[in-house]
Amino acid sequence: MATPDVESAAEAHPSAAEIGRAARRQASRSELGQWKPGPDRADPIAILERQAATRVAELVRIRHARMAAGHFPFYRGAPAIMAADLAAGPSTGLTVQLCGDAHLSNFGLFASPERALVFDLNDFDETLPGPFEWDVKRLAASLAVAARANGCDDTAAGAAAGAAATAYREAMIRFATLGETDVWYQMTDAQQVADLITPKSRKLIDKVTTKARSRTSLQALDKLTEPGPDGTPVIRHDPPLLMPVPKELLAEVDSVLADYRRSLPEERRILLDRYELRDIAMKVVGVGSVGTRCFIALFTGRSTGDPLFLQVKQAEDSVLANHLNASIFRHQGHRVVHGQRLTQAAGDIFLGWATGPDGNFYYWRQLRDMKGSVTIEDMSGAQLHQYAILCGHTLARGHARSGDRVAIATYLGNGGSFDRAMTEFALAYADQTATDHEKLLAAMDSGRVDAAHES
Repeated sequence: MATPDVESAAEAHPSAAEIGRAARRQASRSELGQWKPGPDRADPIAILERQAATRVAELVRIRHARMAAGHFPFYRGAPAIMAADLAAGPSTGLTVQLCGDAHLSNFGLFASPERALVFDLNDFDETLPGPFEWDVKRLAASLAVAARANGCDDTAAGAAAGAAATAYREAMIRFATLGETDVWYQMTDAQQVADLITPKSRKLIDKVTTKARSRTSLQALDKLTEPGPDGTPVIRHDPPLLMPVPKELLAEVDSVLADYRRSLPEERRILLDRYELRDIAMKVVGVGSVGTRCFIALFTGRSTGDPLFLQVKQAEDSVLANHLNASIFRHQGHRVVHGQRLTQAAGDIFLGWATGPDGNFYYWRQLRDMKGSVTIEDMSGAQLHQYAILCGHTLARGHARSGDRVAIATYLGNGGSFDRAMTEFALAYADQTATDHEKLLAAMDSGRVDAAHES
């Protein structure tokens, strides 16, 4: 399908188009491609240390070990470092609801409420309103880092990053020509994913799709539980990755559950009431999230005994908060839920928030709801290139829901200036990531940073 010309949208919405042109004067597209650390650049290890101060100490050691494993794991765990770098660069001032951590591993498949598989962003821990290009830069650089880690040369790495930028630009121009509700109803289902990629890469997506359909609460019941003393299932403990909840927190579960229930739409409360909480445990997840408090809760249906697993994740201030306007939400779990609901085309029906007995903020979501993602380390350069197109298109759709899509499309333009700038930035920031990773290894060797691998 031919990409609509941005001029048609600009003619229909001249005031929005002028905002986009003014943004070019504020920060040109070529300027966005420049990256060179300044002499006053914050120490990346100090940023990690500040994050560690609010996290569970024994789990922070695991986080550092996971980040030390390679350039891409380090990049995944370092959104706070990149946020400081982005804040030091030029800004278009064209605001959207940022994902805040839009690297390529934070896209994937999951089930819509209608039980169709959809492809979308799936991590909003850092979400906050901010300049649209921050998310695009985070995605583009992640592709360059991942491509290099997979053995690709800089030509292939730059091509993947540029493909994401091109897909973002072309999709945003198309969205600029659509009506308001038409944009809101846009989504990418599993069939559209298959249509967007080449036949050579389709086998990879088919594999992920098949696996995603099997990842349900019933499958989690078999993998994560064992029979309890009375024969009913309880969560199987596997320290340090899956551990019992401290008794002082367990005693307050009922009040936390009631708080979470109040955050749900009224009809969802009725659904939640049809389940009974059976067990809860602490669980280590991800890379960047390691050290924050995370739990999984097992519920069973009161009538049929069907299982439901919910994940309860601590929500801290976004890593973007020190560099952008403060969130309008005091409750950080509410901030995450709002950003996810605003950005995703189809939402989790159990998404909500609550305050824990420890005073920390949390958000709740389904643990396994036909969720699936590609294994980045297994992807060839050609597959990364195709996946980049899919992610760039998806990111644009999320941004078009919350930002001025005509102004952004006008800023981006019909040519390839923005695409080339993102390619240049991605390769330069991949170099920076390699340098910062070496600093982490040196800090571990010196004893400044403690790390412990999981057993």
